[in-house]
Amino acid sequence: MFSSFRGLPPVVWTVFAGTVVNRLGYLVTPFLVFFLATRGVTGTHVSYVLGALGAGNLLGPAVGGVLADRIGRRPTMLAGLVAASVGQGALFVAPGVATMAAAALLISAAGSMVSPAAYALLADAVDAEHRRRAYALFQWGVNIGTAVAGVLGGFLAARGYWLLFAVDAGSMLVFAAVVAFRLREHRPPTAFGAEGDGGAGGAKRKDGIGYGVVLRDRLGLALLPLFGVQLFVYSLTEVALPLAIHDSGLSPTVYGAMAALNAVMVVVLQPVVTARLARLPQLPVQCAGGVLIAVGVAMTGLANTVTGYAISVVVWSVGEVVVAGIAASVIANLAPAHARGRYQGAFGWTWGTARFGALTLGVGLYSGLGPGVLWWTALLAGIACSVATLAFHGRVARRMDHVLAA
Repeated sequence: MFSSFRGLPPVVWTVFAGTVVNRLGYLVTPFLVFFLATRGVTGTHVSYVLGALGAGNLLGPAVGGVLADRIGRRPTMLAGLVAASVGQGALFVAPGVATMAAAALLISAAGSMVSPAAYALLADAVDAEHRRRAYALFQWGVNIGTAVAGVLGGFLAARGYWLLFAVDAGSMLVFAAVVAFRLREHRPPTAFGAEGDGGAGGAKRKDGIGYGVVLRDRLGLALLPLFGVQLFVYSLTEVALPLAIHDSGLSPTVYGAMAALNAVMVVVLQPVVTARLARLPQLPVQCAGGVLIAVGVAMTGLANTVTGYAISVVVWSVGEVVVAGIAASVIANLAPAHARGRYQGAFGWTWGTARFGALTLGVGLYSGLGPGVLWWTALLAGIACSVATLAFHGRVARRMDHVLAA
């Protein structure tokens, strides 16, 4: 199974192992509403805490990308993991809604700082030709940990919510220890703020400390929203799928079974599919996977039985496996060496925006205009996004040729 990722350097495997451990502790968020109810937080007050959690996913990647380029990948990962661990403890002991919201903001903002730095670290350590496999392995680690956490969370919650917080905080500290003692910095030779072309092929200029280097890259700016649309469609599997299952008169255990089916498929198929597709051009594969995700999500609107929902899950799960690691790899290959953190920060912010959009716009369409509108929107937007992304294949290939020749 691991042969699909043979030849990747030790740093990639270290990040993979740490990510599995970290995601094993992804327990609090899925059970947060139930925990809040035990503390007497219900109704609109719950939305304040969940809103803070969502806002942190927008703030964290932007900050993490800058810090990854400014102070280094490892320090940024350490800061995010330790701060998120502190946030877990703060949320558990928080006395009121305001302090709970502040703790939730800290957890999500600090936790989402880690990925841009980790992606940049992997890009520093792996050449452009092998980044797709490195990022696919990273994503596989996320899925393995999340799959086990889904089972572990229910077991621990029945024995006390404090166990969820303890395992979450502990897993983050274990990953922090791995970062501190098992990883070394692979900083590119160009210092932060040094002269660079910003990946846009233009004149040399000073990058400064923010995201100007990303904003000047017209190819990157064109691709990020397209990746964001695909991520929005995929995020509907976490948001609108449980609503559809509920409205079909099925029990919550059906959604749990669908989540388990997705997890098993991804964990089993990821290495095989990655090996089979590794030599194919990235963007056409990304677009094909995007179409599968859009079709699978839209098929949710046709389902009203367990079998129907299972078929839709199978389709978009295959799409998820196909696209694994590609978008992050494309963004990493577009980035100049000294700005990889900020490019990954921009990608992470796009992911956070897509999830936030699914929670707001997606639920709004489902509840306000009807489920049919949402499923048709997902289908058409997903397919249109894939077609538009494919149009940039030539430009991305030329940029890649320039990177490999440099």
